[in-house]
Amino acid sequence: MWLPWTKYRRPPRDKVTPRLLWHRSLEGNLKSIREELGHPYDLVIREFQLGSGQTRPAAAAWINGLADEAAIDQHILRPLMFEAGNAAGPGELADHALSLGGLETTGDLRQVATALLAGVTVILVHGAARAYLASTPGWPTRALAEPPSEVALRGPRQGFVEDIRVNTTLLRRYLRTPDLRLDSMTIGQRTRTPVIIAYIAGVVNPRIVEEVKARLGRIQIDGILSDNYLEELIRDAPYSPFPTIGNTERPDVVAAGLLEGQVAIFTDGSPFVLRVPTLFLQFFQTPEDYYLNYQVATLGRWLRLAGLTVALTLPSIYVAVTTFHPEMIPPQLLITIAAAREGVPFPMVIEALIMEFAFEALREAGLRMPRALGQAMSIVGALILGQAAIDAGIVSAPTVVIVAGTAIASFLLTHPDIVAVSRLIRFPLLLLAGTLGLLGVMAGLILMHLHMLSLRSFGVPYLSPLAPLNLSQARDTLALWPLWSKTARPDMFTWQKSRRQAPGNRPGPPKKRRRI
Repeated sequence: MWLPWTKYRRPPRDKVTPRLLWHRSLEGNLKSIREELGHPYDLVIREFQLGSGQTRPAAAAWINGLADEAAIDQHILRPLMFEAGNAAGPGELADHALSLGGLETTGDLRQVATALLAGVTVILVHGAARAYLASTPGWPTRALAEPPSEVALRGPRQGFVEDIRVNTTLLRRYLRTPDLRLDSMTIGQRTRTPVIIAYIAGVVNPRIVEEVKARLGRIQIDGILSDNYLEELIRDAPYSPFPTIGNTERPDVVAAGLLEGQVAIFTDGSPFVLRVPTLFLQFFQTPEDYYLNYQVATLGRWLRLAGLTVALTLPSIYVAVTTFHPEMIPPQLLITIAAAREGVPFPMVIEALIMEFAFEALREAGLRMPRALGQAMSIVGALILGQAAIDAGIVSAPTVVIVAGTAIASFLLTHPDIVAVSRLIRFPLLLLAGTLGLLGVMAGLILMHLHMLSLRSFGVPYLSPLAPLNLSQARDTLALWPLWSKTARPDMFTWQKSRRQAPGNRPGPPKKRRRI
C-alpha cells in the first residue's frame, strides 16, 4: 500500500569516519590523506630524503594558501633534508632538526585532515605510523585599522580583525597578567571554527564561566561563520528584541569588560567579540566616555538616553495627541496643524506610518549602497521625498517634521542593536497610539518595561543596578563618576568584592605640604 508520506524520508545522518591508525609506508599515508580530503587541487605534497646522504623517504604536506611556504622551506624542509640524519621520532625531530616552537604527533586521520585545513604542515616519515604536525599558518589577513563601527576622537585606534590569533594578541597587550585565561574549543561539525573564552581568574564569577562553557558545549551545528551564530544560540530570551549579549571591535573595550568581571568570546573569522553578561545601560556607554572628562561623558549619556526616549515615543505621542487629545495642544499650534492637514486623505496614524516606512526604506537603501552614493542618496532622497509628499497632499508638513526629528534622535544612539530595537518598537507604539491614544502608549511602555524587568543576562538582572536598585554600583550607569572615586569593582559580575584601586588615588596636592 502506497502512503503519501513514504516518498519523503529523513536523509541518513553523516557517517563519521572512524579513527584510523596509519600505515608504516609513506605511499599508503599519502594516499590516505588524498582520499580523506577528496583529492583537492590545492594540496601540496613535497617528497624528499630525510637527512643528507640518507635514503629514508619522507614528505611534507600542506594546503596552498593556508600555510606559510617561506616558513615551511626555512624551518621544515631545509632542516629535515640536511640536518635530520636518522631522526624518526618526534622528540628527535624537534630537538635536532626543526626550529619551530611546537610539534605534535597523531595517528588519527581525521585529526590530520582538520590540521591541514587549519594551516598546519603534516610531516610523514617512511616506517612511522604517525604524523608530525607543525603549525605554519600563513593565510592573508587584514591590516590593523580603526574599527568603523566604533569611531572615537580620543583613545586607541586599533581594532580586531578576522584572525583569532591576532585578536588574542591585541588583548594580551592590554592585560599583561598571568591571571588572564584563554580557554579554547572548536564548534561546528563542518567548519570546525576555533572559539576562545577569555576571562580573568580571581575577578570573574566562576558560575558565569561555567554557564558560558555549558551553553557553548551544547551547540550542535554544521558551521559557525560569524559571531552572530553563537550569539543567537547562547543568548537569554531568544524571542526578545532587546539584546542581552554585547559585541565590540575594540580591544580596549574587551579589556575593560574583563577587568569588571565579564567574559569575552572570540570567534575565528569575525572581528567582533561577544561580551557577557551585558546589561541594558551598557549599550549607552561608548569607549570615548572613558577618554574624556567625566562631566562631558555624563552629558553624552544623557543625550543618548533622551535620544532613545524621543525615537521611541515622539511619533506615537504626536499621533495620540492630535487624534484623541487635541485639547492638550496650544490653540495656535492646533490651528497650524489643522491647516497643514487640510486635503490629506489619510488618518493621522496612516500618515505617520507611511512616512516612517519611507524613511526606513531610505535608511536601508543608504546603508546597502556604496558609501559615496549612500549618504548623498539618503539626504537628497529624504528632502525630495518629503517635499514631494507635501506638495502631492499625501502627508502634512508637521508629520514630516516629527518623523525627521525621530530619525535625528535615533542618530544619537551609538550601538546598532539599540537602534534596531527603537526602530522595531516604534511601530507597535504607533498602532497603539492610533487606536487607544495616550492610554495605549502608556500601556505599551509599561509592557515594555515589565518585559525588560523579566530579562536576565547569564543570571544577572538586565536592568541592574537600577532594578534591583543598588546605588553603590550605579557610579557608571546614568552618570559617569570620576575615576578616582570608583575604588571598588562592581559586584554584579564578580564573585567577591575586590578593589580596583587604592582609596588614596584622589588627585590634587596632599593635605600637608612640605616646605621647600
